[in-house]
Amino acid sequence: MALYALLILPSANRVYADASVELTRAELVAFDRGVLGGRLAEVGTRVVGGVSYVTFEADSLSAGDVAVLGNLSSVYALFEVVGELLRPVEVARLDRFDDDLITIQKYQGKTNEQFTKLLLNVTLLASEFAPQMLQRRFRVLDPLCGRGTTLNQALMYGFDAAGVDRDQKDFEAYATFIQTWLKRKRIKHKAEFGPVRRERQVVAKRLRIELAADRDDYKSGAVQLLDVVNADTVRAREFFKDGTFDLIVTDAPYGVQHGSRTAGKGLVRSPEDLLAEAAPVWARLLRPGGAMGVAWNTFVAKRELAAGLLAAAGLEVVQDEPYQSFKHRVDQAILRDVLVARKH
Repeated sequence: MALYALLILPSANRVYADASVELTRAELVAFDRGVLGGRLAEVGTRVVGGVSYVTFEADSLSAGDVAVLGNLSSVYALFEVVGELLRPVEVARLDRFDDDLITIQKYQGKTNEQFTKLLLNVTLLASEFAPQMLQRRFRVLDPLCGRGTTLNQALMYGFDAAGVDRDQKDFEAYATFIQTWLKRKRIKHKAEFGPVRRERQVVAKRLRIELAADRDDYKSGAVQLLDVVNADTVRAREFFKDGTFDLIVTDAPYGVQHGSRTAGKGLVRSPEDLLAEAAPVWARLLRPGGAMGVAWNTFVAKRELAAGLLAAAGLEVVQDEPYQSFKHRVDQAILRDVLVARKH
């Protein structure tokens, strides 16, 4: 068997960089089980020249295997280990757009881009559609989308993206950013932005964009869809049809700088009340075979409690490895973990 080594992408976030090796190791196992058929062996870590690598063994890697592995959230480069030497393996990625779509926005409370990609990846890999990762245009919903980091990562992959957020400032900031970015990059698109009216009342604001990275795709109608609504997440079914999303991916408020709003209690600091009220709504929007991934702060809600709320919404929580291995510290007040659940 050949030995391979993954070099981790440098992170501007020091705390996340410290956790990235073990997170990448767990993510690699998820890729192996979700797409690669369990063909990787001896997944571990190794220090080479003072730098930590995630290593694994495989009989051989096909071009398709390498194309899959190129989408690991923290991969910087892939090498085959030959004696004392590292032989580069050229990787391909799903990325359809320039990476500043993901990195250019800077604001307080923004989730680390590498973690957002990891959360999307491991949710996809738990779904029944994981083997189609390179071919399927997944439909992704972030029901707490904020300023759109998850939406932008879904667009980067060539997927359709939808979002809901009740914060008007975040919604308008994202609407301004994405339309400006598309124009600056001269990407063919058509945007509709305005109020949603029912019975002569404005019930929400909505941004809908059709776009394509390739002009020929745009002309032929092979477009990606971006659909973002400024409304409370528990009203998501008013704007999107049940059973139409492959993946639901969201980063719940951590209860430190941001809280969650529920109809019954208003502003609360724990995601427990939010999940209890919103998870059944989100589960209805997910199609059979799809998966939901939620990140949250374990200091304000224990894993068993959060898992119970997803199970109560009719979802099967993924409990086996590596899905128990994504817990990591963000700062002194936040110990983040990931829950992934499937819909049958």
